[in-house]
Amino acid sequence: MRVSAVLSHGTGPSRLVDADLDDPRSDEVVVRIEAVGVCHTDLVTRRRLGDRPAVLGHEGCGTVERTGSAVTGLSAGDRVVLSFASCGRCAPCMAGVPGYCAWSRALNGSGRRLDGSPTLRVGGKAVFGSFFGQSSFATAALAGARSCVPVHDLPPEVAAPLGCGFLTGAGAVLNVLRPRCGDRLLVVGAGSVGSVAALTALSEGIEVVVVEPVPGRGVLLARSGAAVHPSLDGPLPPVTHALDTTGRPDAVARALGLLRPRGTLALVGLGPADVPFDVRALVMRGLRVHGCVEGDADPAVLVPELARRYRRGLLPLDRLVTTYPLADLDRAVRDQRAGLTTKPVLLPGA
Repeated sequence: MRVSAVLSHGTGPSRLVDADLDDPRSDEVVVRIEAVGVCHTDLVTRRRLGDRPAVLGHEGCGTVERTGSAVTGLSAGDRVVLSFASCGRCAPCMAGVPGYCAWSRALNGSGRRLDGSPTLRVGGKAVFGSFFGQSSFATAALAGARSCVPVHDLPPEVAAPLGCGFLTGAGAVLNVLRPRCGDRLLVVGAGSVGSVAALTALSEGIEVVVVEPVPGRGVLLARSGAAVHPSLDGPLPPVTHALDTTGRPDAVARALGLLRPRGTLALVGLGPADVPFDVRALVMRGLRVHGCVEGDADPAVLVPELARRYRRGLLPLDRLVTTYPLADLDRAVRDQRAGLTTKPVLLPGA
């Protein structure tokens, strides 16, 4: 089918083009995209691909338009969030942590299906697609039925980031750190992942300290009850748990230094491959460092839970979102970098 898609070429300007989307196979669905979040991973991948033409986007939300012959539990007209792809058969998938799927890299980052076939063509030529099993910077996306999570009447601009960014922040708190009443959580970085982590912890009754240098990003968190600081350099209280979303070695080291004995640091930011740790401090103080992919979450479980919390007024996710037309990806990225928005979301229908 013919769709409109945002085509990227490295760090150059993106443009809206006509593209041909493959027909769904037996286990796939075509989703008409209503909203798609812009994630840091999209930008990192765009740089990594260089001049290779690509259609990115991996936080799609929309309505099911067509289903493959073997698809059950989904029907045309269902509103779904598209999350990352996983095989559903390997040990991590069977254990409920599909973010660590044995086929994750091939399914989410190869630009093609697992068998090597392309899903998107522009001008008759295959382009990098099937990003995170979807490539949803487009008016429609092809995805495995396993990646689709029904969200019913949830606004699409709120639901879309639940596929990755919001899922990661909330899952890091609920599945990895698991603070309890009386604990104190430090969140380093109040982008979309850090902001949702902080809001999730606050909804659990946890004391939250946030470090974010961009003033606008901390306003909602401060109003929600978090103590917001502009820098890690100033005096900060000791904490029982910490989450780093930046990947900066200095931030990781400072977060470890603020942990109380037997405290836990979760890492979701990807920075330099090598970060120096004081092994003696880790051993003598009983500290734990925990890597975290996609919030250690099963989207089919956590997305509906976060949707419930939003409907009950516990997670003001809509306050983090700013919407843009699909063609304005580059403007959305500029606004995010300038701190004018926490979570840009593109609307194909705008």
